[in-house]
Amino acid sequence: MSAFKLEFVESELKIVLESLTEMESRMATVCATSDDEDEIADIGNDLIELRLLLKSLKEKAVDQYGDNIVNFSRESL
Repeated sequence: MSAFKLEFVESELKIVLESLTEMESRMATVCATSDDEDEIADIGNDLIELRLLLKSLKEKAVDQYGDNIVNFSRESL
């Protein structure tokens, strides 16, 4: 397997993490509510891959930028 490397500043990485987290939620909802076994299988497989990616990205992001990188709240501090 070949590797593809990217560099992000903190604000860019936060957008990517938030987007992937939202995608994970949508996919999990489909898996939990769909009656179509093929759809569940297809999305479920993609969801596994997404969760593995997201876990790795979150760990590296928190190590680099701290816990706030995964705080997606829009509320004022």
